Amino acid sequence: MSILQAIILGIVQGVCEFLPISSSGHLILVPWLFGWRFFQDNPSLNKTFDVALHLGTFVAALVYFWREVVVIVRAWLHSLAQRRIATPTERLAWLLFVSTIPAGLVGVAFEGFIDTQLGKPYLICILLFAFALVMLVADMTAKLDRSMSDLRWGGALGIGVAQAAALAPGVSRSGITMVTGLFMGLDRESTARYSFLLSVPVVGGAAILKLGQLAKDGMPPHMAAPFAAGMIAAALSGLAAIWFLLGYLRTHTFAVFVAYRLIVASALLIVIATGLRHATGV
Repeated sequence: MSILQAIILGIVQGVCEFLPISSSGHLILVPWLFGWRFFQDNPSLNKTFDVALHLGTFVAALVYFWREVVVIVRAWLHSLAQRRIATPTERLAWLLFVSTIPAGLVGVAFEGFIDTQLGKPYLICILLFAFALVMLVADMTAKLDRSMSDLRWGGALGIGVAQAAALAPGVSRSGITMVTGLFMGLDRESTARYSFLLSVPVVGGAAILKLGQLAKDGMPPHMAAPFAAGMIAAALSGLAAIWFLLGYLRTHTFAVFVAYRLIVASALLIVIATGLRHATGV
């Protein structure tokens, strides 16, 4: 892997992690489309670079929301010490905690199945297309009459269960959490903010687990520079994506992301149908 390739994949991760277009899907589709086989030829390289990308997006979310994260963590610790939930911030902290549980359990239990069975390019294209339609329905029917402070325990659990489905590449973690929030009546900015706050423990937890494995296995030769380049690119592009989307959704719908998903999925299915690239990525 060259440093340029690492930067490109870092930008893909940073942008697609926070925009509702699927980072895991794009990280499979981009090397597949350009014929980059370094992950297939060296599986340990894939795991190593995945750590860099997750660390980058974790840093992006943490930097953007650091004040809110500090307040929420303090509130959560205070609630634990007092054994009660007394303030709206303490309740938000526990809502975020509840939302992290389903995806964590599913990710640990089915990691092998997800990696080997759900990463086929044709499946990713189908999920890009199908979830675009779900997003369109949510955008057209959403009441948008509730804010993040109106979210309740059932809603937080529902967002967590929906997030578990995003472990399939092509769905989008940010997309499915936002869409679930829309179906619950949350306004677009609130559902995006909740999704991004939720990314701190979710992406951070994944990064810590993968970093522990990397520390155990060691880094492949000549990977230090691509690792650093990918992480920095993911952090900077992720920070820009958060800033853009929170401002964009104050006055716009998800229509542009629906269109993007439909166009990309259709174009890549044509690429597969014409035989330019193999449907399974082999």
